[in-house]
Amino acid sequence: MKVLLVEDEPKLAQSLEKSLKAEGFAVDRAEDGLRGLELALGCRHDVVVLDVMLPFMDGFEVLARIRRERCKVPIILLTARGGLDDRIKGLDLGADDYLPKPFEFRELLARLRAILRRPPSELQLALRVADLELDVGRRELRRAGEIIPLRTKEFALMELFMRRKGLVLSRSMILDQVWPSDSDYGDASNLVDVYVAQLRKKIDAGREPKLLQTLRGTGYVLRDPS
Repeated sequence: MKVLLVEDEPKLAQSLEKSLKAEGFAVDRAEDGLRGLELALGCRHDVVVLDVMLPFMDGFEVLARIRRERCKVPIILLTARGGLDDRIKGLDLGADDYLPKPFEFRELLARLRAILRRPPSELQLALRVADLELDVGRRELRRAGEIIPLRTKEFALMELFMRRKGLVLSRSMILDQVWPSDSDYGDASNLVDVYVAQLRKKIDAGREPKLLQTLRGTGYVLRDPS
């Protein structure tokens, strides 16, 4: 999951970036509204965490311009201005969530995970990484034209990796998406390791390049090494 963090307080921004990366998120940072808007309009992020009090252009204006350009990226407003009027204004402008300062990181993490669980507004039905192709409509996976049979959970896991190709997914992020009813991550995380191993055997064994990779201590990523 790729996060755009738009925050001008250096200590807070550095702390959030470090914590998000430790949870397996990819993070881009902007320290003012103009740069934040420029990065957000590329629509290359899964979510934007946007402070309201920013130099050059405040977060409300950044939010309004993003929505004016029909960019549908989810946006969480992050601000010390926690009054009811400000919350209503942010939501009316198109924010998906609102988190007043001060806050605990785990609450922000929970809100990001909730956004990850939402289905994209416009789902692609044909997904591809290198010579690996997933037809969501037909529920078929092929590599180099050869059909690879998948069980239900394997298919859900494969679709998640394909839709988040190139992004590192932590075990907890995968559990939230594929096993949302499992809350005991300490035990359930073993499920992820088992299913990833099974999936890797099906898509990578005897084939090159190897697409499903492990980043020790961080998570898993599906990408084309070339």
